[in-house]
Amino acid sequence: MVTGASTSQAAIILIDARKGVIEQTNRHFFINNLLRIKDVIVAINKMDLVDFSEEIFQTIKEDFERLMAKRDYQEQKITFIPVSALKGDNVVNRSAHMPWYHGQTILEHLEALDRQDIYNVGTPRFPIQYVIRPKTDEHHDFRGFAGKVYGGDLSVGDEVVALPSQTRSKIKAIYFYDTKYQTASRRSSVTITLEDEINLSRGDMLVKVGDLPTIDKQFTATISWMDSQKLTLGSKYIVQHGVNKVLGKVENIHHKIHPDYSGIDTEVDGLGINDIAQVTFRLNKPIFYDKFKEHRTNGSFILIDSQSNNTIGAGFIN
Repeated sequence: MVTGASTSQAAIILIDARKGVIEQTNRHFFINNLLRIKDVIVAINKMDLVDFSEEIFQTIKEDFERLMAKRDYQEQKITFIPVSALKGDNVVNRSAHMPWYHGQTILEHLEALDRQDIYNVGTPRFPIQYVIRPKTDEHHDFRGFAGKVYGGDLSVGDEVVALPSQTRSKIKAIYFYDTKYQTASRRSSVTITLEDEINLSRGDMLVKVGDLPTIDKQFTATISWMDSQKLTLGSKYIVQHGVNKVLGKVENIHHKIHPDYSGIDTEVDGLGINDIAQVTFRLNKPIFYDKFKEHRTNGSFILIDSQSNNTIGAGFIN
C-alpha cells in the first residue's frame, strides 16, 4: 500500500457496503493521509447486495467522516461514490438503481481531476541527476545540469544557490533537448545552465535564494518498514534521498504508530515487517531536505540494505 501510494496522485478506497468501515479501511485511509494523497475516492461497493439503500450509504459515509476528523492532512479532497462493480453501476455510467445519487461516476471524477493541481506545491527544488559536458567544437564550453523540477517553477534570471557549496549564481538558460524555454514548470525534466562556472555533480541541488531547505546530518522521520529482518537501534542502512545516497544509523526509535488510529506504542525494541514508527537517523554527511508535509518529493526517502541492495523501508521526514 505504501509503495503504491508513494507514486500516486489519487486513490480509491473500497468499502464493502455490507460491512461498512472496518480496520482495513482505517489502515488504508491512514496510509493515504500519511503520504498526503490529495484526492481520495471512497467507493462504497456492492450496493446491489444492500438493495441500493441510500440509508446504508449515508450511514457508512457518516462513519468515515468520523475517521476523517482524526487526519492531519486537512487539504485532502474526499469524494463518496456508491457503486456496484458487478454490472458497473456508477463506475463508468450512471446507475438507474440509485436515482438518489446525483454525483459523478468514478470514471467521470477521475477524468475531471486537474492533473497539475494533484501535485503538492512547495518551494522549487532541482536535484541534479547528470552533468552535460559535450566537449564538441560546437559546444566546447557548454556545461548543463540535467534533472527534474519539483515543487515550483524556475525561470531564466532567477537567483539560485547551489547545494552543498552554497555558491550563488543566476539561471542563464533552460533547455529541453535543443529548445530553449523561459520557465521550467514543476514536474518538467530540463537542462539548466548558470551564468557562473560552478562545479556541481549528481546529488547536488539548485534552489532559489531565500528558499533554502534544511541542511543537516540528522533528522527524524516516520518509517514504514518492509523487511522481514527487524530494524533495531544502532543499525546502519543506505539512505537514498532523491538521487543522493548517504550512510545512515538508527539513533532512536521514538514510538510505533498504530495505523488504525488507535494510538502509539512507546515500548519498542525494533520494527518488524509492515510496522510504522517515528525514528531518528544520524548520517555520515549532510543532506538537504524539507519536511514531508511541506514538500512531498524532497521530504521523502528510501532505506536500502547495503548487503542485499534491497529496498527495506520508506521514510517521510518530520
